[in-house]
Amino acid sequence: MHQAALLGGMIQDATHYGWAIQPVLHDWGTMAEAVQNHVKSLNWGHRVQLQDRKVKYFNVKASFVNEHTVCSVAKDGKETLLSAEHIVIATGGRPRYPTHIEGALEYGITSDDIFWLKESPGKTLVVGASYVALECAGFLTGLGLDTTVMIRSIPLRGFDQQMSSLVTEYMASQGTRFLRGCTPSRVRRLPDGQLQVTWEDLTSGKEDVGTFNTVLWATGRIPETRSLNLEKAGVNINPNSQKILVDAQETTSVPHIYAIGDVAEGRPELTPTAVMAGKLLARRLCGQSSDVMDYDNVPTTVFTPLEYGCVGLSEEEAVARHGEEHVEVYHAYYKPLEFTVAQRDASQCYIKMVCLRKPPQLILGLHFLGPNAGEVTQGFALGIKCGASYVQLMQTVGIHPTCAEEVAKLRISKRSGLDPTVTGC
Repeated sequence: MHQAALLGGMIQDATHYGWAIQPVLHDWGTMAEAVQNHVKSLNWGHRVQLQDRKVKYFNVKASFVNEHTVCSVAKDGKETLLSAEHIVIATGGRPRYPTHIEGALEYGITSDDIFWLKESPGKTLVVGASYVALECAGFLTGLGLDTTVMIRSIPLRGFDQQMSSLVTEYMASQGTRFLRGCTPSRVRRLPDGQLQVTWEDLTSGKEDVGTFNTVLWATGRIPETRSLNLEKAGVNINPNSQKILVDAQETTSVPHIYAIGDVAEGRPELTPTAVMAGKLLARRLCGQSSDVMDYDNVPTTVFTPLEYGCVGLSEEEAVARHGEEHVEVYHAYYKPLEFTVAQRDASQCYIKMVCLRKPPQLILGLHFLGPNAGEVTQGFALGIKCGASYVQLMQTVGIHPTCAEEVAKLRISKRSGLDPTVTGC
């Protein structure tokens, strides 16, 4: 759906490149059917692979009976006991409904639901400030829908906050509206079917009201642990987060029970991270390897209209860990080549590299805001994982004309405003 929104922007750009394109409208139903068929094909493909590898698959809900046994319940209510020497919990998480808000559960949807809607959600209010909230709001705006984001505090908590501000600035410039410092208190359905949302401005204390076709809750996720009866197996959880406590080997408080992915405490909530952790765990269980998952310098990308890719520490994290006097930040605004002919606004296209100040200036984090951020970040992630330094980066030849080459051209220090590579500076 992010790609669908990007294509809409490319269609607008196309006229600047000489393509005589008549006004076109987006059809939600066509896109939704294609996306849903793709997801179904992925699920079917996984089942076929399991069968080909002679792995027994049970499409059931399970809960622990004891530390070696789970009770599975099929759709028809039939119960089956399954026992194993080793058990891996990888149940992930689900979007959280703010049940304290009147009408939230009855009239709202979550990010899980938006991808299965057969008809356009229309005018949409997205409540939340996570990457899920901003990604959904971004592609809804890109598809031509009236979209508003309601943020209680700060966007993209846990990410570099300068980059987060640039992300929302760009989204606002593309038509997404933001209600900052606001929290909803009630949702009710009007006689005409629209949803009336009441919210409070936390700064002024005043109440306001708006009407929408859809309200999408993106206020966090909860791990799927409550129905597992973990206490019967002796598996410990964090009582606050409800996530399972694990060690570096992904082992829970029970030596032969493991937990990977979003359900485990202290792990990045990222699919590729869980996949790799699962592969390494499988190899250890089969005696093929003793390697454990390294959770440092895991790259990721937020697929907002202007994509934000990052790996390593944010500027705030680097300063907190090493002290401001030991951190050097190189940065630059840039203009992607594809923005020039189309005369797109590039004022939020920005790169920041966080380094240790002591030579050779080990790179602590890279933050990239611009087109194809995931592709750019993936390449540099390997170098940072291998302990690359700013000195080595300056010896790297950029591929012209790409956005990625702008990383290799970073020269300006954010702290001093000077180019430290110039003699006398």
